[in-house]
Amino acid sequence: MSETVHVVCVECNTINRIPVLHDDQEMNCGRCHKPLFGAAPKSLDTNGLQAQITKSGIPVIVDFWAPWCGPCKAMAPAFEQASLMMKSRARLVKVNTEEQQALGSQYSIRSIPTVVIFKGGRELARRSGAVSTTDLLDWVHSVGV
Repeated sequence: MSETVHVVCVECNTINRIPVLHDDQEMNCGRCHKPLFGAAPKSLDTNGLQAQITKSGIPVIVDFWAPWCGPCKAMAPAFEQASLMMKSRARLVKVNTEEQQALGSQYSIRSIPTVVIFKGGRELARRSGAVSTTDLLDWVHSVGV
């Protein structure tokens, strides 16, 4: 039997068990049937973020941003491109700190954009400031993701 990992659906927060090695083939949620990967990073609320961070077996990379932030807007395409490139190795999501102020406070977000990497319910690393796709991926890989 092949090794599996838990992946939380960003649409319905259902925990899905998928094979670790599945050749980056798109897989759908067992409950809502939406793709588990491949879409643009979804903006999450408190419940969605907590489900991703605490129940996913893969790293979760969170972009804390706000719609009025110029550097956040400039980095958005790079973050989306990184999501497509990471495929199923990590989940990339966004948190709008204007709408989710409690999350910004909970995670001590002092400047935006701030990108935080979580794994197993713990914060592994964080980085503030806009970055290119290449710089973002290099940083993520340097953390061991």
